[in-house]
Amino acid sequence: MTSTFPNISISTERLVLRALDEDDVPALAEMMNDEMVAAWTSVPQPFTEDGARTWITEYAPTERAEGRGLDLAVTEFLTQRLVGIIQLGKTNWHVRSTELSYIIAPWARGEGYASEAALATAQWLFGDQKFERIELRTAADNTASQQVAQKIGCISEGVLRNACIARTRTEDGTWVDLRTDFIVWSLLPEDLDGVGEQFADTGGFTSFSDWN
Repeated sequence: MTSTFPNISISTERLVLRALDEDDVPALAEMMNDEMVAAWTSVPQPFTEDGARTWITEYAPTERAEGRGLDLAVTEFLTQRLVGIIQLGKTNWHVRSTELSYIIAPWARGEGYASEAALATAQWLFGDQKFERIELRTAADNTASQQVAQKIGCISEGVLRNACIARTRTEDGTWVDLRTDFIVWSLLPEDLDGVGEQFADTGGFTSFSDWN
C-alpha cells in the first residue's frame, strides 16, 4: 500500500504552511514569473494562471495521493499573503527520505522566510512523520539557496557534476538552458540539534526539477 503525506497545516511564529488552493492562483502565477525563479528552476516560462491552476488542482493532489510528495503554500500568518512554496518530492517511504525544494516570492526575500519554512517542514517530517533523511539540491552558483541549507543545519555531501540545468536570458529576451553542477545537501534528525529559531537569509531557490 502506498504511503501518503497527510493534508496538514504547519504553523510558525510568522508563517502558516498549508495546502495550495485556487485562491492562490494569481499570486502563484506572479511569483513563478520572477526572473530569479525562471533562472534557477525548471518552472515553465512564461507561467500562466492556467498553469498555476493546473498545478494546484491536478499536479499537487496527484503527487500527494500517489505518495510521491507534498506541495505546501507558505503564507504570512498576519496577512495570509502567499510568500512562497515548499515542495517535497522523490519520497522513499521505505528509506523514510524525501527531497525538499523551496521558492520565495521576490517581495518577501530577505525576511528569513525560506529557512523558517524549511526548518518547520523538517521538524514536522522528523517528528511527526518519523523521516530519517531530507535531501536538498542547489545549483552550484545559487548562493542564496545554499545559505538557506546551511542555516537549517544541512551538511554538504558533494557535487553532482554537470547534473543541473539552469537558465539564462539572452539579449533578445529569450531563455536558454545553461548546464551546471548540483550541490547535494542532507539533513538528518540529529542535525537539527542547536539550530536556532531565528534566521536571516536572502531567500532561496532549489531545483524543482520534477515539475512539468
